[in-house]
Amino acid sequence: MRRLVPLLILALALLGAASAAAQLPAAVDGEPLPSLAPMLERTIPGVVNIATRARVVESVSPLFDDPFFRRFFDVPERSRERERQGLGSGVIVDAKAGTILTNSHVIARADAILVTLFDGRQYEAEVVGTDPATDVAVIRIDAEDLQAIPLADSDALRVGDFVVAIGNPFGLGQTVTSGIVSALGRSGLGGDGFEDFIQTDASINPGNSGGALVNLRGELVGINTAILARGGGNIGIGFAIPANMASQIRDHLLAEGRVERGALGVEMQDLTPALARAFELDISQGAVITRVVRGSAAERAGLQSGDIVLRADDQPVRSAADLRNRLGLLRAGSDVRLDVLRDGAEQRIVARLDRPEERRIEGAAVHPRLEGVRLSEATGRDGGSRVAVIAVEPGTPGARAGLRAGDVLLAINRQRIQRLSDLPQQLAAHQTLELQLRRGNQTLFLTLR
Repeated sequence: MRRLVPLLILALALLGAASAAAQLPAAVDGEPLPSLAPMLERTIPGVVNIATRARVVESVSPLFDDPFFRRFFDVPERSRERERQGLGSGVIVDAKAGTILTNSHVIARADAILVTLFDGRQYEAEVVGTDPATDVAVIRIDAEDLQAIPLADSDALRVGDFVVAIGNPFGLGQTVTSGIVSALGRSGLGGDGFEDFIQTDASINPGNSGGALVNLRGELVGINTAILARGGGNIGIGFAIPANMASQIRDHLLAEGRVERGALGVEMQDLTPALARAFELDISQGAVITRVVRGSAAERAGLQSGDIVLRADDQPVRSAADLRNRLGLLRAGSDVRLDVLRDGAEQRIVARLDRPEERRIEGAAVHPRLEGVRLSEATGRDGGSRVAVIAVEPGTPGARAGLRAGDVLLAINRQRIQRLSDLPQQLAAHQTLELQLRRGNQTLFLTLR
């Protein structure tokens, strides 16, 4: 019984504390309690919900579900059309023009885009332009009395700054979550685009894509774009595109409807501590040029293998990914000032960026199973080459196998592919093609029979 007395006293104390917490006063000593509500009242109207519809044509066999017929018989196929729906978010950045920033993947291949404002008004949106490499898109609506969110300088963000994510998770409607900036300059998430993400522990879930990440002043610091989660839900690791990057891409898209990036023509890697010791350097950040493409802008400007890029346009270069991102925001024909370290001495090199080269080929010229597939060789962001699928006609063997536009071809029948000239010459003798692809953050295999 004596042991129960302290426990009873503790329980009563906790109940009293819970009761007091449930009746928090509006002010303490005349000072109001801190709240995000005033800032959110100004900011939330600048975030919109986006619903998309797309018509998808599928090839269907009446016996497709029967593995016996699928394997041993040439079953005639027919096509059917279904509607694919998607949900996301967007941020109004120009109230007068009705300009909205969102993610490219939110509106990709959409036939119709419906924007719902905070007050319930709905408008059909038109696409101004998309840039899959940064996952930024600009759409526009014709509406009055809009409220835009002002842009902050995302370069001024620091780890530990408080941020708030606003979006439309799971189609529930406007939802607000809060957290801090967990890290800056995140890259290497597996995509083929330009990565310079803000990492945050503010809850970001499916449907938040394209929504706003704002600071405590209600200024836009990022566009929510991705989460890292095993089960598809939030675990406290979310990513946003910095507002500075998104606004530069917006300017490209508003001016030209697309982003025509310049190509420097180099391959590079991070300056690691081991490399710094090998070069007898007392610096720890930079991008090491490992290869200069012959005839490129880099070669004409005088860049050499072994040069260490310290600054680009007077901004410090932290890593190879950092330099790629900075170059990725520059148009073809523009000049970039590079401060490089060579043989222990700094020098400035000015390079005028080229227009990336691109070659195309019809898949039927490679193998009959690739009929209706169009392949393209282009200069990648690191100056190297890659072969990508740019079109797949419905009903073709490639479409039935699941091949999609945007897939990057890594290998055919276990032979590595980096250029169109790498395509195997004796493929016609093979009845089956085994393709290794990169799709977004995934590597996968497809078989064409």
